[in-house]
Amino acid sequence: MLYKRSSALFQDAQKVIPGGVNSPVRAFNAVGGTPIFAKSAKGAYVYDEDGNRFIDYINSWGPMLLGHAFPPVVDAVIEKAKQGTSFGMPTAIETEIAELAVSMVPNIDKIRFVNSGTEACMSAIRLARGFTKKDKIIKFAGCYHGHSDSFLIAAGSGAITFGTPNSPGVTEGTAKDTLLARYNDLENVKELVEANKDAIAAIIIEPVAGNMGCIPPVEGFLEGLRAICDSNDILLIFDEVMTGFRLANGGVQALKNINADIVCFGKVVGGGLPVGAFAARNEIMNYLAPIGPVYQAGTLSGNPLAMAAGLAMLKTINADADLMNRLEEKTKYLHNGIADALNKNKVTHTINRIGSMISVHFSEDAVVDFDSAAKGNNETFKKFFHGMLNKGIYIAPSAFETWFITDALSYEDLNETIAAVEEIAKDL
Repeated sequence: MLYKRSSALFQDAQKVIPGGVNSPVRAFNAVGGTPIFAKSAKGAYVYDEDGNRFIDYINSWGPMLLGHAFPPVVDAVIEKAKQGTSFGMPTAIETEIAELAVSMVPNIDKIRFVNSGTEACMSAIRLARGFTKKDKIIKFAGCYHGHSDSFLIAAGSGAITFGTPNSPGVTEGTAKDTLLARYNDLENVKELVEANKDAIAAIIIEPVAGNMGCIPPVEGFLEGLRAICDSNDILLIFDEVMTGFRLANGGVQALKNINADIVCFGKVVGGGLPVGAFAARNEIMNYLAPIGPVYQAGTLSGNPLAMAAGLAMLKTINADADLMNRLEEKTKYLHNGIADALNKNKVTHTINRIGSMISVHFSEDAVVDFDSAAKGNNETFKKFFHGMLNKGIYIAPSAFETWFITDALSYEDLNETIAAVEEIAKDL
């Protein structure tokens, strides 16, 4: 494939944008080469500035659950834009989407909309600290909760890809209040809690990790975290920015029947526009300003265009009883096809999958945490990535990212993807 236009655009971008991108993973640093500049997208496909068509497995890092340019979302945004793009005042649509979200997700009474997943997680931590009157938090190595200072301690995905998981600019004072645990390791969490008695406000976790590749929780892990929190007056925060409204209508809470105290959302809830949200039961959410002492605000929070996109998305998901089953079946089909292709060519690999999230790890061992994810053969992944790209298949330009399946994918698209893997595997 030719990437002349993308290459020229990247050169121009580097003159005026740090690294030429507005989010580091887009720069292809982890895989080499020149990033693809998108021009348009529709359904399961994204088209670049050179006119190349790609079957898309990033889907804007998750929100395009129903495909790019999904007509009900596009129409809702257009109609809302005609009435004004931002007011800085309350609007009726904010209440409408809040009521729908609260009805879909278990164990929440109120929700507050913000502008990104980073903002949602940052606000959830502040709320947890204010509610519990404790300072420390536990996060898990490889879990990425956005670029707020508290979370850039052994963060996943973009931070790993960029090569600075402990970012300069994060103060020692901030870092000391973030305790680091191993994903899927309850004993490690218990040790941290015991060593920091009565100091931990919250445990925050991606209940299904997506930022060190797709890593589901092992049996009993989330249940164990819930029990630890209950026994120690610690709030359990589920970062469902990726998984919320994707793995089930009610997210991982519904999928695994485990209640979190605070839940963070993003991606799908905005229908592709910049939206985040955090939610909890009344006694916690009532600690927020203007009715409580914990301050959180945002001029563009509840932006009418974003709310219109999110509402159209959630209404469609809520009305389609078979959607999650279709997504899971397509993901399973892809999993089996890729595994067969790699096995035929004796390529060492492990595939993790849950619902509509999947990742291929070029490792012979089970991938259950950050350390095991980091053992994957990155050189093999680079060859795999560029091989797929050259065959018109766009996967995340990092071994530490999950793939996202969209309902717009046809089985012909999946077969084309599997055939590409089989061809590429011969050279791996």
